[in-house]
Parts: sequence; structure tokens; C-alpha cells
Amino acid sequence: MTAPPLVPIVRPALGDEEVVASARVIRSGWITQGPEVAAFEAELAAAVGARHATAVANCTVALELALRALGVGTVPGRVDEVITVSHSFVATANAVVAAGGAPVFVDVCEDDLGMDPALLEAAITPNTRAILAVHQLGIPCRILDIASIARRHGLPVVEDAACAIGSEIEASPGQWQRVGRPHGDVACFSFHPRKVVTTGDGGMLSSNDAALDARFRLLRQHAMSISDVKRHAANEIVFEEYTEPAFNFRMTDLQAAVGRPQLARLAAIVAERRRLAEVYRAALELHPVLAPPHDPPLTRCNWQSYPTRLRPGAARSQRAVMQRFLDAGIATKRGVSNAHQEPAYRATHGHVRLPVSERLRDQCVLIPLFHGMRDEEQARVLEVLRALA
Repeated sequence: MTAPPLVPIVRPALGDEEVVASARVIRSGWITQGPEVAAFEAELAAAVGARHATAVANCTVALELALRALGVGTVPGRVDEVITVSHSFVATANAVVAAGGAPVFVDVCEDDLGMDPALLEAAITPNTRAILAVHQLGIPCRILDIASIARRHGLPVVEDAACAIGSEIEASPGQWQRVGRPHGDVACFSFHPRKVVTTGDGGMLSSNDAALDARFRLLRQHAMSISDVKRHAANEIVFEEYTEPAFNFRMTDLQAAVGRPQLARLAAIVAERRRLAEVYRAALELHPVLAPPHDPPLTRCNWQSYPTRLRPGAARSQRAVMQRFLDAGIATKRGVSNAHQEPAYRATHGHVRLPVSERLRDQCVLIPLFHGMRDEEQARVLEVLRALA
């Protein structure tokens, strides 16, 4: 008897609209950064409620670009500390280092997996140049509290919103706003295949500051004084200049074209993910081994991932739970990693103790949830959950 196909942790939902969009770009003859990127930027800004959006190659370089534009790593010999969380994909810490900064890790909250504002103020020193908060797995962190503390200290805030497109916070009673407005100074999104909207890879920075946006656009394209789009459209010969050492962080028109139809479907995509999450929540409410994740008050999650958590005194370990799923042909992932526990940061940050972050890594199990998930696929996950009980 043939085993059923693996239920993946995620499966990108791409179809005819994306095929047509890709063909349109290929036939146009313009496949690098151009009109499709410009349209994607405008549509993303409108979707999240920001004034500006700048597309780049991926979210890691978006974070690096944001930090550089805000002054991190711009003065030789100066120590530029960036307060962030260890409890995130290692790209968060890597972007700080790439920008010339030094990450300073603080612990996270149990419910939203994001930076604990109560620990933020004590981490601020004269060397602090920025705060990098993470909306982990699409669950909004306490960004309003974080931004308020940052303003008191005159510090900029970058939001690592890699997973959070379509997530919302209640900014004031009855006023819901999407992550990326932004609520700090800059928000950075990812379009990796595991994300809610994917372009294969890619990233975007959203802001309300025209000067910051102009800086992003300059640095992403080798600090070229005149864009190739403007140069090709000019009626007179113009020569570009390269005003400072910079980067090639561009997105292609092929990528942008694939992202645009998904962005147009964002509300429906998030609604489907929330429906799937509610099925899991009901199944796990009284489960003896795994607990559902929190949906903290004043937030609405897009459920980019679904992080269950071992209950205190659970009879099974994280590894045993994941093996049980794998034996049934279902992919899982362990809890979010911590940079300070990885070899890359062990020499500089191995002494750091972040008890909540460390506990979450070892107690969380991410189970499959993605738009386009078939009923029979979720039924197989629910069958394993029942068996674990």
C-alpha cells in the first residue's frame, strides 16, 4: 500500500494568476527592477497603511538597509548597539552584524513571543542606536509599548515583520491597523516561500518618512543618482553617478509580478488561515499534551505559523511529539531558535541567559497551517493530535 503524501509545514499557493503575471513580465522584455516593482511597492504601502514602501531582495537585507539608513554602523570605530531578541530566525541578529552593529539580546513575553517591554529600558546604554522588535510567527509584539519607550530615549524602532503581513493591532479602542503602518519607524517584510505572500524570495520596507524612503531607494541600487527606469524614459541623454559605496539589494519585476495577485487576495488568505487556526484551537483547548498558542488581546494574528506548546508535566517530549507526526507523514518544526544558543553567536553571547526564550525553543512544536491546506490534510493532523492525547 502506498503511503499518503507528506503533509508539509507549508505549501506556497500559486496558480494561474501568478503564471499569467510572470508571462506578462517575460513578454515585456523588462524583467529586472522596473514597473512591476513600482506597482508592488504602491500596493503594499496601501495594503498596510504606510506612505512609502521600498522593495528589496529579501527581508534580511531590508533589516540591514533600515539599520544603516538610521545610522547604525556609519561611524568607524563607534560601538553601535541594537537591542533586539535572540528568539528569532538568525537573520535578525545577522542583519545587525551586517550593518556594523552589535546585537544586545533581551528576553521575550510568554504569550506573544515578542520583545518584553519591561526589560527594554534596562538594556538601553549610551551606545544604543536602535531597537529591533520582531513580530514573531506573525503574532504582533507589544510594539506600541516598545515604541513609546524608544521615543522617550530618542531611539528609532525597526519592526522585523518578516512573518506579519496581514496581522493587526488595535492602536486605539476600535481602531485596528495592520502591522507595517509602521508603528515604529520602519517595518520590514519577507516574501520567502514560508510566508503568507511569497515571491520566491524578496523583501519590503515600509515607512512614513519620505527622506528614509529615498535613502532606501538610493542604497539598494549602488547609490545610483538616476534610476535606470528614469534614464530609459528620458528624452535627452543623461549620465548617472554613483554617489557613495552601496549595495545591490534589488527585487526583480518577475518576483514583484508573482507577489501582486497574492497581495490582492491578502484579506481572503488571512481569513482562511484564521479559520484553520480556530479548528486547531478547538482541538487543543483541553488536550493533555499540547496547548494552543495565545492570540493576545489587542492583536489579530495572520497565523503565518501555528506554534503549539507542551503543557506543564506533559507525558511526551518535544522530540517524541515531532517523531509521532513524522511517522504519520506530517512535517513539523521545533520552536523558534535563539541566536545566542547557535554556534555563530556562542562566542559573543553564549553567556546570556534568556529563560523564556530558551523554554519556548524547547517546548514549542509548529504544526502545518497554510492557506490552500486541504480538509483531508488538516484531518490527518487532527488524527495525530487525538492519538497523542
